[in-house]
Amino acid sequence: MSRNLKMLIGCMLPLLVFLVLALAGVRMPPLVIALVLIVCCLAMFYLMAGCGGHASHGQHHRRAASAVEAEPGSTPDSGVEIADVIEPTSRRQIDGVVLIEGELRKDADQAYETLRERFSGSEAAPLLQENEEGRPLLVLLPRRIFGGQKGQRSPWLNLVLFLATIATTTWAGAMHQGVDILQEPSRWTVGLPYSLSLIVILGAHELGHYFAARAHGIRVTLPYFIPAPFALGTFGAFIQLRSPSENRRALFDVGVAGPLAGLVFAVPALFIGLGMSQVLPPGEATGAIHRGADISSSALFAVMAKLALGEALKEGHVVVLHPLAFAGWLGLIVTALNLLPIGQLDGGHIADAMFGQRISAAIGMAAMLLLFALGVFVWSGLLFWALIVFFIAGRKGLPPLNNITRLDPLRAAIGWFAFIVLLAILVPVPHAFFTDLGIHCPYL
Repeated sequence: MSRNLKMLIGCMLPLLVFLVLALAGVRMPPLVIALVLIVCCLAMFYLMAGCGGHASHGQHHRRAASAVEAEPGSTPDSGVEIADVIEPTSRRQIDGVVLIEGELRKDADQAYETLRERFSGSEAAPLLQENEEGRPLLVLLPRRIFGGQKGQRSPWLNLVLFLATIATTTWAGAMHQGVDILQEPSRWTVGLPYSLSLIVILGAHELGHYFAARAHGIRVTLPYFIPAPFALGTFGAFIQLRSPSENRRALFDVGVAGPLAGLVFAVPALFIGLGMSQVLPPGEATGAIHRGADISSSALFAVMAKLALGEALKEGHVVVLHPLAFAGWLGLIVTALNLLPIGQLDGGHIADAMFGQRISAAIGMAAMLLLFALGVFVWSGLLFWALIVFFIAGRKGLPPLNNITRLDPLRAAIGWFAFIVLLAILVPVPHAFFTDLGIHCPYL
């Protein structure tokens, strides 16, 4: 049994125990559930670090013993002159990878451009990184590592998945309206408002990544939509980057372009859809017709609902979301989850570009624990997302080729704005704001 499978079973076992106890009518304090989940999360972090850490420790000592010193001013394998770009203070060669620490003699952008030009005809590919102390580190990798990247495949698979997702989301949208188009196929148009709105929001998100990557010369696939014949009708969409980003600016632009492009369509869809939604008094409201989320579960959602509905949104009333509003709300949730500063999520790339991978890794661990806590105390659906993030997107990807140059002030400001949007979507409305918004507080 693989380590990953063991860790997955170890994580799912407490959740299964909680489910069995809940079905048996046994109630457990939320604090106990939160503590158990946090302990499980920390244990998995330890196991992952241990499994990789023990192996890497042993390999590090074995490799260090075979480190090869090179002549000053050139690499051991190619003889390319670098002394005028970086003044070496130490260098070693480990299993064909050359690591040169030193001080840059040029601006980081100029240094990388010079190194890229000089190594263009050699078998080594230069990466300009930072060591653990934050000092410049030149890494020379065998170019064959990057030679295996494939170009754009045939778009037929993308098209088939796209059409299938339109079909499944149309079916899901109709089901949300109480219509089963398998039984009443002539009423399939009932599901289109939800389907097309969600497809546009998800498509804009992924195309934002796509065009940003193309603008920076990064090889990238077209979006892959994931159909699901139940629930929301889709598991979302994704693209694949087939070459590394050149610098932090490129990494940031690709990471932030998707969420911002999605917001451009999700926010108007939610606002317009809220205006077409029904507001029912307490006597007429039932849980079965309440589609979407509690207005108070998100600060941004509450503000938008009050702006769109005004005095119609009163204490105890229930908002039955129009399909357009439901799609917009899902778009905001998808944007927020992708903006979490964890691993290979969009927010993880943004944090890497803004703070560097060492600080970003610490932020990511804190965000992961917070995600589990929100899943326990705010919305249980976040627990499922937390598991997916932990096992699939929790680890860092390849850093930019030039990982030293910092972001300019404008990009840094956009990055902070993105994280403010994340908090505005995920954080519930504080008690003090309910009176001002004129919304009933469900926590009292």
